[in-house]
Amino acid sequence: MVDKTAPKDAPILTGSGALLRSLEILGIKDVFGLPGGAIMPFYDELMTQDKIRHILVRHEQGAGHAAEGYALVAGTVGVCIATSGPGATNLVTAIADAHMDSIPMIAITGQVFSHLMGTDAFQEVDIVGMTMPITKHSFLVTKAEDVPYVMAAAYQIATEGRPGPVLIDVTKDAQQGSAPFVWPGRVDLPGFKPVQKAHGKQVAAAAQMIAEAERPIFYLGGGTIRAKAQKELLKLVETVGAPVITTLTARGVFPDSHKQNLGMPGMHGTVPAVLGLQESDLLIVLGARFDDRVTGKVSEFAPDAKVIHIDIDPAEIGKIREADVPIVGDVREVIIDLIPEWEAVKKSRKSIDAWWKRLDKLVADFPLGFDDLDDGLLAPQGIIKTIGEISGPEAIYAAGVGQHQMWAAQFIEYERPGAWLNSGGAGTMGFAIPAAMGAKVAAPDRTVWTIDGDGCFQMTNQELATCVINDIPIKVAIINNSSLGMVRQWQTLFYDGRHSFTDLQPLDGPEFIPDFVKLAEAYGCLGIRVRTEEEILPAIELALKTNDRPVVIDFIVSREAMVWPMVPQGVGNSNVQYAREHAPSWDEE
Repeated sequence: MVDKTAPKDAPILTGSGALLRSLEILGIKDVFGLPGGAIMPFYDELMTQDKIRHILVRHEQGAGHAAEGYALVAGTVGVCIATSGPGATNLVTAIADAHMDSIPMIAITGQVFSHLMGTDAFQEVDIVGMTMPITKHSFLVTKAEDVPYVMAAAYQIATEGRPGPVLIDVTKDAQQGSAPFVWPGRVDLPGFKPVQKAHGKQVAAAAQMIAEAERPIFYLGGGTIRAKAQKELLKLVETVGAPVITTLTARGVFPDSHKQNLGMPGMHGTVPAVLGLQESDLLIVLGARFDDRVTGKVSEFAPDAKVIHIDIDPAEIGKIREADVPIVGDVREVIIDLIPEWEAVKKSRKSIDAWWKRLDKLVADFPLGFDDLDDGLLAPQGIIKTIGEISGPEAIYAAGVGQHQMWAAQFIEYERPGAWLNSGGAGTMGFAIPAAMGAKVAAPDRTVWTIDGDGCFQMTNQELATCVINDIPIKVAIINNSSLGMVRQWQTLFYDGRHSFTDLQPLDGPEFIPDFVKLAEAYGCLGIRVRTEEEILPAIELALKTNDRPVVIDFIVSREAMVWPMVPQGVGNSNVQYAREHAPSWDEE
Protein backbone atom coordinates (compact mmCIF):
# COMPACT_ATOMS: atom_id res chain seq x y z
CA MET A 1 0.00 0.00 0.00
CA VAL A 2 2.79 2.46 0.81
CA ASP A 3 6.29 3.26 -0.36
CA LYS A 4 8.61 1.74 2.24
CA THR A 5 11.54 3.89 1.20
CA ALA A 6 10.75 6.99 3.21
CA PRO A 7 12.97 10.08 2.85
CA LYS A 8 15.63 10.34 5.53
CA ASP A 9 14.22 13.64 6.75
CA ALA A 10 10.68 12.30 7.11
CA PRO A 11 9.41 13.04 10.63
CA ILE A 12 8.67 10.06 12.87
CA LEU A 13 5.09 10.26 14.06
CA THR A 14 2.77 7.98 15.93
CA GLY A 15 -0.26 6.74 14.01
CA SER A 16 -2.31 9.22 16.02
CA GLY A 17 0.10 12.00 15.12
CA ALA A 18 -0.16 10.96 11.48
CA LEU A 19 -3.97 11.15 11.66
CA LEU A 20 -3.75 14.66 13.05
CA ARG A 21 -1.11 15.80 10.57
CA SER A 22 -3.16 14.35 7.70
CA LEU A 23 -6.25 16.27 8.76
CA GLU A 24 -4.19 19.46 8.85
CA ILE A 25 -2.79 18.87 5.37
CA LEU A 26 -6.31 18.20 4.07
CA GLY A 27 -7.43 21.58 5.41
CA ILE A 28 -9.84 20.23 8.01
CA LYS A 29 -10.68 22.96 10.55
CA ASP A 30 -13.50 21.40 12.58
CA VAL A 31 -14.32 17.85 13.70
CA PHE A 32 -17.14 16.38 15.78
CA GLY A 33 -16.65 13.41 18.04
CA LEU A 34 -16.81 11.55 21.33
CA PRO A 35 -13.82 9.67 22.85
CA GLY A 36 -13.54 6.14 24.17
CA GLY A 37 -10.92 3.53 24.89
CA ALA A 38 -10.01 2.47 21.35
CA ILE A 39 -9.69 6.04 20.02
CA MET A 40 -8.03 7.46 23.13
CA PRO A 41 -4.50 7.74 21.65
CA PHE A 42 -5.82 10.01 18.92
CA TYR A 43 -7.74 12.13 21.43
CA ASP A 44 -4.56 12.48 23.45
CA GLU A 45 -2.91 13.82 20.28
CA LEU A 46 -5.75 16.27 19.65
CA MET A 47 -4.95 18.01 22.94
CA THR A 48 -1.50 19.03 21.69
CA GLN A 49 -2.68 21.40 18.96
CA ASP A 50 -4.98 24.34 18.27
CA LYS A 51 -5.38 24.24 14.48
CA ILE A 52 -8.35 21.88 14.47
CA ARG A 53 -11.41 22.60 16.59
CA HIS A 54 -12.89 19.50 18.19
CA ILE A 55 -16.53 19.69 19.27
CA LEU A 56 -17.49 17.16 21.91
CA VAL A 57 -20.97 15.84 21.14
CA ARG A 58 -23.32 14.03 23.50
CA HIS A 59 -24.00 11.10 21.16
CA GLU A 60 -22.04 9.75 18.21
CA GLN A 61 -25.05 9.97 15.91
CA GLY A 62 -24.99 13.70 16.62
CA ALA A 63 -21.35 13.81 15.51
CA GLY A 64 -22.26 12.18 12.21
CA HIS A 65 -25.21 14.47 11.46
CA ALA A 66 -23.17 17.51 12.52
CA ALA A 67 -20.48 16.47 10.04
CA GLU A 68 -23.20 16.23 7.37
CA GLY A 69 -24.57 19.69 8.14
CA TYR A 70 -21.06 21.09 8.13
CA ALA A 71 -20.29 19.51 4.75
CA LEU A 72 -23.52 20.73 3.17
CA VAL A 73 -22.90 24.33 4.20
CA ALA A 74 -19.11 24.51 3.87
CA GLY A 75 -19.05 22.62 0.58
CA THR A 76 -16.23 20.43 1.83
CA VAL A 77 -15.71 17.22 3.82
CA GLY A 78 -17.32 16.80 7.22
CA VAL A 79 -15.38 14.75 9.78
CA CYS A 80 -16.73 12.73 12.71
CA ILE A 81 -14.86 10.58 15.23
CA ALA A 82 -15.94 7.73 17.51
CA THR A 83 -14.50 4.86 19.46
CA SER A 84 -14.96 1.16 18.71
CA GLY A 85 -18.01 -1.00 19.34
CA PRO A 86 -21.12 1.02 20.21
CA GLY A 87 -19.32 4.27 19.46
CA ALA A 88 -18.82 3.13 15.88
CA THR A 89 -22.27 1.59 15.49
CA ASN A 90 -23.85 4.82 16.72
CA LEU A 91 -22.33 6.47 13.64
CA VAL A 92 -23.96 4.00 11.26
CA THR A 93 -27.25 5.91 10.88
CA ALA A 94 -25.46 9.13 9.97
CA ILE A 95 -23.13 7.29 7.59
CA ALA A 96 -26.13 5.71 5.84
CA ASP A 97 -27.78 9.11 5.69
CA ALA A 98 -24.70 10.66 4.06
CA HIS A 99 -24.53 7.77 1.62
CA MET A 100 -28.14 8.18 0.50
CA ASP A 101 -27.79 11.95 0.03
CA SER A 102 -24.25 11.94 -1.46
CA ILE A 103 -22.63 13.98 1.30
CA PRO A 104 -18.80 13.95 1.54
CA MET A 105 -17.86 12.72 4.99
CA ILE A 106 -14.93 10.98 6.67
CA ALA A 107 -15.77 8.89 9.73
CA ILE A 108 -12.74 7.93 11.85
CA THR A 109 -13.26 5.12 14.35
CA GLY A 110 -10.97 3.48 16.84
CA GLN A 111 -10.62 -0.31 16.80
CA VAL A 112 -9.30 -2.77 19.37
CA PHE A 113 -5.67 -3.91 19.21
CA SER A 114 -5.09 -5.82 15.98
CA HIS A 115 -4.05 -9.01 17.81
CA LEU A 116 -7.44 -8.99 19.60
CA MET A 117 -9.53 -8.65 16.46
CA GLY A 118 -11.73 -11.67 15.92
CA THR A 119 -11.68 -12.67 19.61
CA ASP A 120 -14.89 -10.84 20.61
CA ALA A 121 -12.76 -8.41 22.59
CA PHE A 122 -14.37 -5.68 24.68
CA GLN A 123 -16.14 -3.19 22.38
CA GLU A 124 -15.05 -5.01 19.24
CA VAL A 125 -17.29 -4.89 16.19
CA ASP A 126 -16.48 -5.30 12.51
CA ILE A 127 -17.41 -1.75 11.60
CA VAL A 128 -15.61 -2.03 8.26
CA GLY A 129 -17.81 -4.96 7.28
CA MET A 130 -20.94 -3.31 8.64
CA THR A 131 -20.44 -0.11 6.68
CA MET A 132 -19.34 -1.51 3.33
CA PRO A 133 -22.87 -1.25 1.84
CA ILE A 134 -23.32 2.36 3.05
CA THR A 135 -19.93 3.92 2.26
CA LYS A 136 -17.99 4.63 -0.89
CA HIS A 137 -15.17 2.72 0.79
CA SER A 138 -14.20 1.46 4.24
CA PHE A 139 -10.55 1.19 5.33
CA LEU A 140 -9.01 -0.85 8.14
CA VAL A 141 -5.62 0.51 9.29
CA THR A 142 -3.43 -1.80 11.36
CA LYS A 143 -0.04 -0.09 10.85
CA ALA A 144 1.02 3.49 11.63
CA GLU A 145 2.91 3.77 8.34
CA ASP A 146 -0.32 3.33 6.35
CA VAL A 147 -2.16 6.29 7.88
CA PRO A 148 -1.07 9.05 5.43
CA TYR A 149 -1.94 7.02 2.34
CA VAL A 150 -5.34 6.00 3.71
CA MET A 151 -6.22 9.55 4.73
CA ALA A 152 -5.27 10.96 1.34
CA ALA A 153 -7.18 8.21 -0.45
CA ALA A 154 -10.23 8.64 1.77
CA TYR A 155 -10.41 12.35 1.01
CA GLN A 156 -10.20 11.73 -2.73
CA ILE A 157 -12.87 9.05 -2.62
CA ALA A 158 -15.22 11.13 -0.45
CA THR A 159 -15.01 14.24 -2.60
CA GLU A 160 -14.43 13.13 -6.19
CA GLY A 161 -17.08 11.76 -8.49
CA ARG A 162 -20.35 11.31 -6.67
CA PRO A 163 -19.56 12.48 -3.10
CA GLY A 164 -20.19 10.22 -0.15
CA PRO A 165 -18.95 8.89 3.18
CA VAL A 166 -15.71 6.99 3.78
CA LEU A 167 -14.92 5.12 7.00
CA ILE A 168 -11.41 4.74 8.41
CA ASP A 169 -11.11 2.20 11.23
CA VAL A 170 -7.74 2.46 13.03
CA THR A 171 -6.59 -0.15 15.51
CA LYS A 172 -5.24 1.04 18.83
CA ASP A 173 -1.78 -0.36 18.15
CA ALA A 174 -1.70 1.49 14.82
CA GLN A 175 -2.46 4.69 16.69
CA GLN A 176 0.25 4.04 19.27
CA GLY A 177 2.92 2.74 16.86
CA SER A 178 5.40 5.03 15.08
CA ALA A 179 6.57 5.38 11.49
CA PRO A 180 8.03 7.97 9.13
CA PHE A 181 5.30 10.34 7.97
CA VAL A 182 5.27 10.42 4.18
CA TRP A 183 2.40 12.35 2.61
CA PRO A 184 1.56 10.81 -0.78
CA GLY A 185 -0.29 13.80 -2.20
CA ARG A 186 -2.63 12.57 -4.88
CA VAL A 187 -2.82 8.81 -4.90
CA ASP A 188 -3.57 6.42 -7.73
CA LEU A 189 -6.68 4.45 -6.87
CA PRO A 190 -7.20 1.48 -9.21
CA GLY A 191 -10.77 1.32 -10.45
CA PHE A 192 -11.63 4.81 -9.20
CA LYS A 193 -11.64 7.10 -12.23
CA PRO A 194 -14.73 9.34 -12.12
CA VAL A 195 -15.67 10.74 -15.52
CA GLN A 196 -15.79 14.55 -15.45
CA LYS A 197 -16.16 15.50 -19.13
CA ALA A 198 -18.99 14.02 -21.15
CA HIS A 199 -18.81 12.62 -24.68
CA GLY A 200 -19.30 15.47 -27.16
CA LYS A 201 -21.70 13.58 -29.41
CA GLN A 202 -24.00 12.86 -26.48
CA VAL A 203 -24.05 16.52 -25.49
CA ALA A 204 -24.89 17.54 -29.07
CA ALA A 205 -27.66 14.92 -29.17
CA ALA A 206 -29.10 16.36 -25.96
CA ALA A 207 -29.21 19.86 -27.44
CA GLN A 208 -30.98 18.59 -30.54
CA MET A 209 -33.51 16.67 -28.45
CA ILE A 210 -34.29 19.82 -26.44
CA ALA A 211 -34.85 21.74 -29.68
CA GLU A 212 -37.35 19.11 -30.88
CA ALA A 213 -39.36 19.03 -27.65
CA GLU A 214 -42.69 20.84 -27.24
CA ARG A 215 -43.12 20.14 -23.52
CA PRO A 216 -39.60 20.02 -22.01
CA ILE A 217 -38.93 20.31 -18.29
CA PHE A 218 -35.74 20.48 -16.23
CA TYR A 219 -35.71 17.88 -13.43
CA LEU A 220 -33.01 19.00 -10.98
CA GLY A 221 -31.69 16.72 -8.25
CA GLY A 222 -29.29 17.11 -5.36
CA GLY A 223 -26.36 16.32 -7.63
CA THR A 224 -26.66 19.82 -9.08
CA ILE A 225 -25.83 21.25 -5.66
CA ARG A 226 -22.99 18.80 -5.08
CA ALA A 227 -21.55 19.85 -8.47
CA LYS A 228 -21.72 23.55 -7.49
CA ALA A 229 -23.50 24.12 -10.79
CA GLN A 230 -25.97 26.86 -9.81
CA LYS A 231 -24.51 29.67 -11.95
CA GLU A 232 -24.16 27.57 -15.07
CA LEU A 233 -27.57 26.02 -14.45
CA LEU A 234 -29.27 29.41 -14.27
CA LYS A 235 -27.72 30.41 -17.61
CA LEU A 236 -28.77 27.16 -19.30
CA VAL A 237 -32.33 27.22 -18.00
CA GLU A 238 -32.87 30.85 -18.97
CA THR A 239 -31.54 30.39 -22.48
CA VAL A 240 -33.66 27.27 -23.03
CA GLY A 241 -36.73 28.86 -21.42
CA ALA A 242 -38.21 25.61 -20.15
CA PRO A 243 -39.80 25.09 -16.72
CA VAL A 244 -37.82 23.80 -13.75
CA ILE A 245 -38.61 21.56 -10.80
CA THR A 246 -36.23 21.12 -7.85
CA THR A 247 -36.36 17.93 -5.80
CA LEU A 248 -36.29 17.85 -2.00
CA THR A 249 -32.49 17.71 -1.90
CA ALA A 250 -32.08 20.30 -4.68
CA ARG A 251 -34.12 23.09 -3.08
CA GLY A 252 -32.23 26.35 -3.57
CA VAL A 253 -30.05 25.35 -6.50
CA PHE A 254 -32.46 27.31 -8.71
CA PRO A 255 -34.18 30.33 -7.07
CA ASP A 256 -37.75 29.77 -5.93
CA SER A 257 -38.53 33.36 -6.94
CA HIS A 258 -37.62 32.66 -10.58
CA LYS A 259 -40.61 32.65 -12.92
CA GLN A 260 -39.54 29.35 -14.52
CA ASN A 261 -39.49 27.47 -11.19
CA LEU A 262 -42.59 25.33 -10.66
CA GLY A 263 -41.47 24.19 -7.21
CA MET A 264 -40.84 20.79 -5.70
CA PRO A 265 -42.15 17.58 -7.31
CA GLY A 266 -43.09 14.29 -5.73
CA MET A 267 -45.37 12.89 -3.07
CA HIS A 268 -45.87 16.31 -1.47
CA GLY A 269 -44.80 18.49 -4.38
CA THR A 270 -46.71 21.35 -5.95
CA VAL A 271 -49.42 20.40 -8.43
CA PRO A 272 -47.70 22.29 -11.30
CA ALA A 273 -44.41 20.47 -10.60
CA VAL A 274 -46.03 17.04 -10.30
CA LEU A 275 -48.22 17.38 -13.40
CA GLY A 276 -45.49 19.25 -15.26
CA LEU A 277 -43.31 16.17 -15.03
CA GLN A 278 -46.23 13.89 -15.76
CA GLU A 279 -47.35 15.70 -18.92
CA SER A 280 -43.93 16.56 -20.36
CA ASP A 281 -42.51 15.14 -23.58
CA LEU A 282 -38.87 15.58 -22.47
CA LEU A 283 -37.26 15.23 -19.07
CA ILE A 284 -33.90 17.02 -18.84
CA VAL A 285 -32.61 15.27 -15.73
CA LEU A 286 -29.54 16.68 -14.01
CA GLY A 287 -28.05 15.06 -10.91
CA ALA A 288 -31.26 13.22 -9.96
CA ARG A 289 -31.90 9.52 -9.47
CA PHE A 290 -35.64 9.06 -10.13
CA ASP A 291 -36.40 8.56 -6.46
CA ASP A 292 -39.69 6.76 -5.79
CA ARG A 293 -40.98 9.75 -3.85
CA VAL A 294 -40.72 11.75 -7.11
CA THR A 295 -41.85 9.18 -9.64
CA GLY A 296 -44.73 7.56 -7.79
CA LYS A 297 -45.66 4.39 -9.68
CA VAL A 298 -42.72 4.16 -12.06
CA SER A 299 -44.64 2.47 -14.88
CA GLU A 300 -47.00 5.47 -15.00
CA PHE A 301 -44.38 8.21 -14.56
CA ALA A 302 -44.12 10.76 -17.39
CA PRO A 303 -45.39 8.20 -19.91
CA ASP A 304 -44.89 10.35 -23.03
CA ALA A 305 -41.49 11.76 -22.12
CA LYS A 306 -38.11 11.10 -23.61
CA VAL A 307 -35.23 11.33 -21.16
CA ILE A 308 -31.89 13.11 -21.16
CA HIS A 309 -30.15 11.89 -18.01
CA ILE A 310 -26.97 13.65 -16.86
CA ASP A 311 -25.20 12.25 -13.80
CA ILE A 312 -21.65 11.69 -12.62
CA ASP A 313 -22.55 8.22 -11.36
CA PRO A 314 -23.02 5.82 -14.28
CA ALA A 315 -24.85 3.39 -11.99
CA GLU A 316 -27.79 5.81 -11.72
CA ILE A 317 -28.36 6.13 -15.46
CA GLY A 318 -30.90 3.56 -16.59
CA LYS A 319 -31.39 2.19 -13.08
CA ILE A 320 -35.01 3.31 -12.79
CA ARG A 321 -35.89 4.90 -16.12
CA GLU A 322 -34.19 4.24 -19.45
CA ALA A 323 -32.42 7.27 -20.87
CA ASP A 324 -32.74 8.18 -24.54
CA VAL A 325 -29.60 10.30 -24.19
CA PRO A 326 -27.43 9.06 -21.32
CA ILE A 327 -24.62 11.44 -20.33
CA VAL A 328 -22.04 10.48 -17.71
CA GLY A 329 -20.12 13.44 -16.37
CA ASP A 330 -19.89 16.20 -13.81
CA VAL A 331 -23.14 18.17 -14.06
CA ARG A 332 -21.40 21.54 -14.08
CA GLU A 333 -18.94 20.48 -16.79
CA VAL A 334 -21.73 19.00 -18.91
CA ILE A 335 -23.77 22.20 -18.66
CA ILE A 336 -20.74 24.25 -19.74
CA ASP A 337 -20.46 22.05 -22.84
CA LEU A 338 -24.22 21.96 -23.46
CA ILE A 339 -24.77 25.73 -23.59
CA PRO A 340 -22.85 26.34 -26.86
CA GLU A 341 -24.41 23.24 -28.41
CA TRP A 342 -27.84 24.63 -27.55
CA GLU A 343 -26.98 28.07 -28.93
CA ALA A 344 -26.12 26.38 -32.23
CA VAL A 345 -29.53 24.72 -32.62
CA LYS A 346 -31.98 26.90 -30.69
CA LYS A 347 -33.12 28.87 -33.76
CA SER A 348 -34.72 25.70 -35.08
CA ARG A 349 -36.48 24.81 -31.84
CA LYS A 350 -40.17 24.05 -31.62
CA SER A 351 -42.42 26.49 -29.82
CA ILE A 352 -43.14 25.80 -26.15
CA ASP A 353 -45.72 28.60 -25.79
CA ALA A 354 -48.65 26.18 -25.49
CA TRP A 355 -46.75 24.28 -22.80
CA TRP A 356 -46.25 27.43 -20.75
CA LYS A 357 -49.93 28.32 -21.19
CA ARG A 358 -50.89 24.97 -19.66
CA LEU A 359 -48.36 25.34 -16.81
CA ASP A 360 -49.36 28.94 -16.06
CA LYS A 361 -52.95 27.76 -15.68
CA LEU A 362 -51.84 25.05 -13.24
CA VAL A 363 -49.90 27.63 -11.23
CA ALA A 364 -52.96 29.90 -11.11
CA ASP A 365 -55.41 27.12 -10.30
CA PHE A 366 -53.34 25.28 -7.68
CA PRO A 367 -51.37 27.70 -5.50
CA LEU A 368 -49.76 26.41 -2.33
CA GLY A 369 -51.90 27.24 0.66
CA PHE A 370 -53.46 25.91 3.82
CA ASP A 371 -56.64 26.18 5.84
CA ASP A 372 -56.93 27.08 9.48
CA LEU A 373 -58.48 24.22 11.45
CA ASP A 374 -61.46 24.55 13.75
CA ASP A 375 -59.81 23.17 16.90
CA GLY A 376 -58.44 26.53 18.02
CA LEU A 377 -54.79 25.44 17.65
CA LEU A 378 -52.16 27.00 15.45
CA ALA A 379 -51.64 26.11 11.79
CA PRO A 380 -48.05 24.85 11.47
CA GLN A 381 -47.71 25.96 7.84
CA GLY A 382 -48.25 29.59 8.78
CA ILE A 383 -45.63 29.44 11.52
CA ILE A 384 -43.01 28.00 9.19
CA LYS A 385 -43.89 30.48 6.45
CA THR A 386 -43.47 33.37 8.90
CA ILE A 387 -40.08 32.09 10.07
CA GLY A 388 -38.91 32.01 6.45
CA GLU A 389 -40.26 35.47 5.62
CA ILE A 390 -38.68 37.15 8.65
CA SER A 391 -35.35 35.31 8.56
CA GLY A 392 -34.92 35.61 4.81
CA PRO A 393 -32.97 33.71 2.14
CA GLU A 394 -29.56 34.22 3.74
CA ALA A 395 -30.58 32.06 6.70
CA ILE A 396 -30.06 28.30 6.87
CA TYR A 397 -32.95 25.96 7.62
CA ALA A 398 -32.37 22.40 8.84
CA ALA A 399 -35.39 20.11 9.14
CA GLY A 400 -36.11 16.81 10.77
CA VAL A 401 -38.27 14.26 8.96
CA GLY A 402 -42.02 14.19 8.69
CA GLN A 403 -44.80 16.73 8.21
CA HIS A 404 -42.71 19.66 9.40
CA GLN A 405 -40.03 18.73 6.86
CA MET A 406 -42.51 18.88 4.00
CA TRP A 407 -44.02 22.15 5.22
CA ALA A 408 -40.54 23.66 5.51
CA ALA A 409 -39.75 22.52 1.96
CA GLN A 410 -43.04 23.97 0.71
CA PHE A 411 -43.50 27.25 2.58
CA ILE A 412 -39.98 28.67 2.88
CA GLU A 413 -38.51 30.21 -0.26
CA TYR A 414 -34.98 29.02 -1.05
CA GLU A 415 -32.85 31.25 -3.21
CA ARG A 416 -29.41 29.69 -2.90
CA PRO A 417 -27.72 26.31 -2.35
CA GLY A 418 -26.85 25.43 1.22
CA ALA A 419 -29.89 27.15 2.70
CA TRP A 420 -31.93 23.94 3.07
CA LEU A 421 -30.63 20.92 4.95
CA ASN A 422 -32.64 17.75 5.42
CA SER A 423 -32.46 13.99 5.33
CA GLY A 424 -33.85 13.09 1.91
CA GLY A 425 -33.06 9.50 1.01
CA ALA A 426 -32.78 7.92 4.45
CA GLY A 427 -35.49 10.02 6.10
CA THR A 428 -33.67 10.12 9.43
CA MET A 429 -35.59 11.45 12.42
CA GLY A 430 -33.24 13.35 14.71
CA PHE A 431 -31.22 14.82 11.83
CA ALA A 432 -32.09 18.46 12.38
CA ILE A 433 -30.50 19.67 15.62
CA PRO A 434 -27.02 18.18 15.10
CA ALA A 435 -27.10 19.12 11.38
CA ALA A 436 -27.98 22.69 12.31
CA MET A 437 -25.15 22.64 14.85
CA GLY A 438 -22.70 21.59 12.15
CA ALA A 439 -24.09 24.22 9.79
CA LYS A 440 -23.63 26.97 12.36
CA VAL A 441 -20.01 25.90 12.93
CA ALA A 442 -19.43 26.09 9.17
CA ALA A 443 -21.23 29.45 8.80
CA PRO A 444 -21.13 31.23 12.19
CA ASP A 445 -22.36 34.53 10.74
CA ARG A 446 -25.58 33.09 9.31
CA THR A 447 -28.84 32.59 11.17
CA VAL A 448 -29.47 28.86 11.48
CA TRP A 449 -32.96 27.54 12.18
CA THR A 450 -33.92 24.01 13.12
CA ILE A 451 -37.46 23.23 12.00
CA ASP A 452 -38.23 20.13 14.05
CA GLY A 453 -41.12 17.99 15.11
CA ASP A 454 -41.71 16.99 18.70
CA GLY A 455 -40.92 13.38 17.75
CA CYS A 456 -37.64 14.20 15.99
CA PHE A 457 -36.64 16.68 18.70
CA GLN A 458 -36.72 14.00 21.36
CA MET A 459 -34.19 11.87 19.49
CA THR A 460 -31.23 14.27 19.45
CA ASN A 461 -32.05 17.27 21.62
CA GLN A 462 -29.10 16.43 23.89
CA GLU A 463 -26.90 18.22 21.37
CA LEU A 464 -28.34 21.48 22.69
CA ALA A 465 -25.89 21.01 25.55
CA THR A 466 -23.12 20.81 22.97
CA CYS A 467 -24.39 24.03 21.40
CA VAL A 468 -24.52 25.89 24.71
CA ILE A 469 -21.06 24.86 25.84
CA ASN A 470 -19.46 25.56 22.46
CA ASP A 471 -21.25 28.86 21.78
CA ILE A 472 -23.28 27.63 18.81
CA PRO A 473 -26.50 29.70 19.02
CA ILE A 474 -28.93 27.90 16.74
CA LYS A 475 -32.67 28.60 16.75
CA VAL A 476 -35.08 25.68 17.20
CA ALA A 477 -38.74 25.80 16.16
CA ILE A 478 -40.56 22.73 17.51
CA ILE A 479 -43.74 22.11 15.53
CA ASN A 480 -45.42 20.37 18.43
CA ASN A 481 -48.54 18.42 17.47
CA SER A 482 -48.07 15.88 20.30
CA SER A 483 -47.79 13.06 17.79
CA LEU A 484 -45.75 11.38 15.09
CA GLY A 485 -47.49 13.57 12.57
CA MET A 486 -46.73 11.99 9.20
CA VAL A 487 -47.44 8.47 10.43
CA ARG A 488 -50.64 9.76 11.99
CA GLN A 489 -51.64 11.37 8.67
CA TRP A 490 -51.23 8.05 6.88
CA GLN A 491 -53.20 6.28 9.59
CA THR A 492 -55.99 8.82 9.14
CA LEU A 493 -56.07 8.45 5.37
CA PHE A 494 -55.26 4.79 4.83
CA TYR A 495 -56.05 2.96 8.09
CA ASP A 496 -59.54 4.29 8.79
CA GLY A 497 -58.25 6.71 11.40
CA ARG A 498 -56.77 4.01 13.66
CA HIS A 499 -53.98 6.00 15.29
CA SER A 500 -51.85 3.11 16.48
CA PHE A 501 -49.06 4.28 18.81
CA THR A 502 -48.53 7.69 17.24
CA ASP A 503 -49.68 9.89 20.13
CA LEU A 504 -46.61 11.18 21.96
CA GLN A 505 -48.61 12.84 24.73
CA PRO A 506 -51.32 11.11 26.77
CA LEU A 507 -54.76 12.23 25.74
CA ASP A 508 -55.80 12.37 29.39
CA GLY A 509 -53.00 13.42 31.71
CA PRO A 510 -50.22 16.00 32.02
CA GLU A 511 -50.06 18.32 29.01
CA PHE A 512 -46.31 18.26 28.47
CA ILE A 513 -44.13 15.17 28.85
CA PRO A 514 -41.48 16.47 28.70
CA ASP A 515 -41.96 20.19 29.06
CA PHE A 516 -39.80 21.48 26.22
CA VAL A 517 -39.49 24.96 27.69
CA LYS A 518 -38.19 23.61 30.99
CA LEU A 519 -35.93 21.21 29.08
CA ALA A 520 -34.51 24.08 27.05
CA GLU A 521 -33.86 26.09 30.20
CA ALA A 522 -32.19 23.09 31.84
CA TYR A 523 -29.77 22.98 28.90
CA GLY A 524 -29.05 26.70 29.26
CA CYS A 525 -31.14 27.78 26.26
CA LEU A 526 -33.85 30.38 26.03
CA GLY A 527 -37.17 28.53 26.09
CA ILE A 528 -40.41 30.04 24.71
CA ARG A 529 -43.89 28.58 24.33
CA VAL A 530 -46.34 29.85 21.71
CA ARG A 531 -50.04 29.02 21.75
CA THR A 532 -51.73 31.95 19.97
CA GLU A 533 -51.40 33.79 16.67
CA GLU A 534 -50.45 36.98 18.51
CA GLU A 535 -47.45 35.27 20.11
CA ILE A 536 -45.89 33.94 16.88
CA LEU A 537 -44.20 37.07 15.56
CA PRO A 538 -42.80 38.33 18.89
CA ALA A 539 -41.35 34.87 19.64
CA ILE A 540 -39.58 34.66 16.27
CA GLU A 541 -38.25 38.22 16.60
CA LEU A 542 -36.95 37.48 20.10
CA ALA A 543 -35.24 34.35 18.81
CA LEU A 544 -33.54 36.33 16.05
CA LYS A 545 -32.30 38.94 18.54
CA THR A 546 -30.94 36.33 20.96
CA ASN A 547 -27.46 35.27 19.91
CA ASP A 548 -25.74 34.51 23.21
CA ARG A 549 -27.34 31.04 23.48
CA PRO A 550 -29.61 28.70 21.54
CA VAL A 551 -33.34 29.43 21.47
CA VAL A 552 -36.09 26.81 21.59
CA ILE A 553 -39.65 27.81 20.66
CA ASP A 554 -42.36 25.27 21.43
CA PHE A 555 -45.16 25.99 18.94
CA ILE A 556 -48.34 24.18 20.00
CA VAL A 557 -50.10 23.20 16.76
CA SER A 558 -53.02 21.09 15.68
CA ARG A 559 -52.78 17.30 15.43
CA GLU A 560 -55.21 17.44 12.51
CA ALA A 561 -53.05 19.49 10.15
CA MET A 562 -52.01 17.53 7.06
CA VAL A 563 -49.50 17.91 4.27
CA TRP A 564 -51.09 18.70 0.92
CA PRO A 565 -50.76 18.18 -2.03
CA MET A 566 -50.23 14.44 -1.80
CA VAL A 567 -49.63 11.54 -4.16
CA PRO A 568 -50.41 8.33 -2.25
CA GLN A 569 -47.68 5.72 -2.30
CA GLY A 570 -47.91 3.18 -5.11
CA VAL A 571 -50.10 5.16 -7.51
CA GLY A 572 -49.26 7.30 -10.50
CA ASN A 573 -48.60 11.02 -10.15
CA SER A 574 -51.72 11.86 -12.13
CA ASN A 575 -53.60 10.92 -8.95
CA VAL A 576 -52.20 13.93 -7.06
CA GLN A 577 -54.68 15.26 -4.50
CA TYR A 578 -54.64 19.02 -4.00
CA ALA A 579 -56.50 18.90 -0.69
CA ARG A 580 -58.41 16.43 1.41
CA GLU A 581 -61.73 16.61 -0.36
CA HIS A 582 -61.79 12.86 0.09
CA ALA A 583 -59.22 10.30 1.19
CA PRO A 584 -57.07 9.35 -1.82
CA SER A 585 -57.01 5.77 -2.98
CA TRP A 586 -54.09 3.58 -2.01
CA ASP A 587 -52.89 0.81 -4.27
CA GLU A 588 -49.44 0.05 -2.90
CA GLU A 589 -47.31 -2.31 -4.95
